[in-house]
Order: sequence, then structure tokens, then C-alpha cells
Amino acid sequence: MAQSPQHHLVITALGTDRPGIVNTITRHVSRCGCNIDDSRLALLGNEFTFIMLLSGSWNAIGLIESTLPIKGAELELLIIMKRTDVEAHPPRPETTRIEVKVADSPSIIERFTNLMDTHGMNIAELVSRTQPGRPEAAATLYIQMTAHSTDQSQRPEFEQAFQLLCTELHAQGSIRQFSILDGDISAATVP
Repeated sequence: MAQSPQHHLVITALGTDRPGIVNTITRHVSRCGCNIDDSRLALLGNEFTFIMLLSGSWNAIGLIESTLPIKGAELELLIIMKRTDVEAHPPRPETTRIEVKVADSPSIIERFTNLMDTHGMNIAELVSRTQPGRPEAAATLYIQMTAHSTDQSQRPEFEQAFQLLCTELHAQGSIRQFSILDGDISAATVP
């Protein structure tokens, strides 16, 4: 018997953080017959957000679409859902991860996202966190970004531009690059 095609749904849940809420959501997903293929959770102030990519049969996805809004209302959650297709991505031979520690000020994150965009990098993950400073010192911003590129020829120019930006902003930064060549993964760290 042929296996039925998998359908996919992206769900975002947003609400006040409290113990057991993530377990309640994941239990509901499982009881509807869906699988969590990918997920992210973040605490932002007193709120949490949970993003999931679900897969399942047509019936399972339909069941979660019809029942999750009710469950969300019970839990006082804002729920957003969207069906999606999951296709095989082209090979990503170049993956770059940057980490930055800098005094916080407006537009800092945009400066680094613009740098990656200028060098043809597709940002796949961005995590930032601000640590409040003492009264005499500015808050500190920590940034982690992962990006993919198919053009390895831009690597030296990107590394130089990254170092110049870190110098300009008086930031501590590092780059870790991963290349996939013939199925092997190699890594290099740039100070």
C-alpha cells in the first residue's frame, strides 16, 4: 500500500509564558496525529513564542487546523497557521556563522544584516539578546547569525568587510565558516 503524501503546516503560538504551556501544545499536536519536523521557542519579556513546522496526513493537518484555534483560545494564545510546501533545498556549500558582542544602539543589527545581504548571503537564523548595562555603561548586544551562500568567491571580501564593521563599531566579532565539498564538511574560524 502506498504511503499517503505528507502535508505541512507552519504554526506560530504567542502568549504569556507559564509552566506546562509548551507541553500542552505539543501534546495537542501529537493527539491530532501530526509530527513536529522543526521548531523554535523564544522567551521575549513575559511572552513566549513557539514556531513549529508540522507534517501529517491530509486528515491530521485538517484536524489541527480546526482544533488548534479552540485550544489556543483556552490557553489565551494568539495562533497563526499557514500551509506550506517542503521542497528539497539546493545544496548550500557555504554556511557562515557570525557572533558579535557590541555596545547596544539603534540600527546595529541592521548593519550586520545589510553586510550579509550585500555579500549575497541568505540569513537562515538570527538570535539577538540585550543585556542591560550599569548606570555608567551602555547595554551590551549579543548577536548570532547563520547564513548560506552558494558563492565562495565572496568569502575574503566578506571577512574583510565584517572585520572593518566590527572595528568601526568597537565590537568583538568572530566568523565560523563551514563548507560542504563532495559530502565532507570543513570548518574555519576567522578571528
